[in-house]
Formats: sequence, C-alpha cells, structure tokens
Amino acid sequence: MKNNITLGHWLAVPAFALSLGASNLASAQDTTLKAVTDPSFVPFEMMDQDSGEMVGFDMDILHEIADRAGFKVDLNTMDFNGIIPAVQTGNVDLAIAGITITDERQEIVDFSDPYYDSGLRILVSDGSDIDSLDDLEGKRVATKIGSTSYDYLQENLGDDAEITPYPGSSDMYMALMGGSADAVFYDAPNVGYFAQTKGKVKTAGPLYEGQQYGIAFAKGSQWVEPANKALKAMHEDGTYDEIHEKWFGAAPDAK
Repeated sequence: MKNNITLGHWLAVPAFALSLGASNLASAQDTTLKAVTDPSFVPFEMMDQDSGEMVGFDMDILHEIADRAGFKVDLNTMDFNGIIPAVQTGNVDLAIAGITITDERQEIVDFSDPYYDSGLRILVSDGSDIDSLDDLEGKRVATKIGSTSYDYLQENLGDDAEITPYPGSSDMYMALMGGSADAVFYDAPNVGYFAQTKGKVKTAGPLYEGQQYGIAFAKGSQWVEPANKALKAMHEDGTYDEIHEKWFGAAPDAK
C-alpha cells in the first residue's frame, strides 16, 4: 500500500518511522476477512431471532480472535457441506462451524490450533434400547452431509445400516422426532444440547472418535499465526474459559 506522505527535509527519521508504523497499523485494523459458518450447529452457531445476528460459542470465539488479531469479519452462512470447498477455492478467507481437523481437510485448507475437543455420539428417542454403534445395524440412522460422523458411519457400518445424510442439523433431528429415523449420529456437543433443550430424546452409548475443532483458513493464509497467538492469549487470561462457561455451563477443566 502506498503512503501519500509529504515530508520536509527537516523531519527527523524517528518521527517518520513512527508515522509509517501508525499508518501500517491502521491499514491492518481495516482488513476485513470474508468468513462463513453453518447456521444450524447449536450452540456453536445459530441465528438470534430477535437481533437477526449469528450467535453462539464459535461466534464469540471468532469475534474475540478477530479483535485481538487485528481484522474485521464479514460473516455469511451456508450449508456445512459447502464450507470447506468455499475456503479451498478462495471464495471466503476463513470458516468456523465446529469443523473437525482431519488429515484430508488439512491437505486443502490451513487450520488454526484446536479450540474445542469433541467426539461423536448417538441420539435416540427416550424409549429406545439402542446403546452402541453395534445396535445401529439394520437401523435407519440420520446424520449430516459432509460431516465426519457420516464418514465414520460409512467406515464402520457401511451397508449394515440405512444411513441417510441430511443437509442441516434440524433436518436429521426432525427425522428422529418424526419417526423416519431410529437414531441420529453426530457431533457430541450438538447432540447433547438438543437432548437437553428438546426432551423426549436421550444420548446413548460412549463418545466415539475423539475430535478437535479448528478454524479453517485458505491455504497459505497470513492470518493463521495471528489467530493462534490470539487463541493462546485467550486461554492464558481466562477469556476462553468465560466464553466456554457462557455456552456450556462450565470451564473445560471443570467438566
């Protein structure tokens, strides 16, 4: 960026350096990154019906990182299965949507350091006797398109179950509540939140496949390191724990 600064020959060098540094800082603060999220992954991201704004754990994490790293966010939403391709092709600069860090995804996008530990869990109706992945054999299982839960089901059940991937979280939960699915298999925090808030359903079995969520950036993004530094500082000063308690009721170490 060109600095249009006219200086007299009497201006001291330190003053010029200070002026140039301030200009570059202001430029960095004016940087706006295009971000995308999935609006159906509660309590990580969801639409506040009163304000029309996206809220949730991920949203608080993202905005705090942006403030500390020195960029602004232009946030839009899309179905989860389109998020990684959008980052990969450069249509957006970053994505945050409870995105599990995997080797396959790391080949096409860059991830921040992990910011949340997760896994996969079964959700069933209250009267169901399903209690493990083996119990899903021969059953109708709902999950989400493009998710690691879908990949896990394919690898471990394959044709032994009727696996149906849905475009949104609400779709797969409606399938369970409406009786067209015997179980939902998806990310544990989302499944647990639905069970706590909706009733008539329960989580079942153990936690499968420990996972970690990260923020996805376009390959070679200069913002990965600033984001990681911001995240580290949030852990050190307690801000991360405060955000975690706000949405999950306890700091991670206390759970």
